[in-house]
Amino acid sequence: MIARSFFERDPLACARELIGCELVWGKCAGLIVETEAYSVHDDEACHAFSRPSTRAFMARRIPGIAYVYLNYGVHWLLNVLVKGGVEDGFVLFRALEPTRGLDLMAARRGVTKPTALCSGPGKLSQALGVTGADHERDFCTGKTIGFHGTPGTLSAVADVRIGISKSPHHLWRFLAPGNPHVSVPLRKQIS
Repeated sequence: MIARSFFERDPLACARELIGCELVWGKCAGLIVETEAYSVHDDEACHAFSRPSTRAFMARRIPGIAYVYLNYGVHWLLNVLVKGGVEDGFVLFRALEPTRGLDLMAARRGVTKPTALCSGPGKLSQALGVTGADHERDFCTGKTIGFHGTPGTLSAVADVRIGISKSPHHLWRFLAPGNPHVSVPLRKQIS
């Protein structure tokens, strides 16, 4: 289980180093193959930039807590709170390579192709069964959700974030290069 102290630092470092770790969510799990970082500083795309309720959430919660929100009234999106380092922010989970609970994920998604189960943040949440009721769940208690593996062991590349119009200059999407489970193939790589 990845300890809470891992989330007490910069969201960019966390987003990059979570690539290759396993996200366990109840009976389902998958290797994290794509993330996006969001920072409270110089990042208009971060909810904390314009939402007082998000800033209040960040102030009262400890790092390693789930931040779940409904995107455009359609899809629940799963993030983890990162704070206590140089910058505070969130890591959005964009894609997983399913490792456990594939039948359950397929039933929830209505598809059977493994690369279609969790290849996008809305798909990922639907496959795992994430809802608004999961907002503020603790990833670090070791009960039914959490992260496993050694952060930073799988090479990740940085790329442009997907589907945002604010702060698009930040190349804060991280992915496992060549992995067929990512939501959008590599667009503009930086090291």
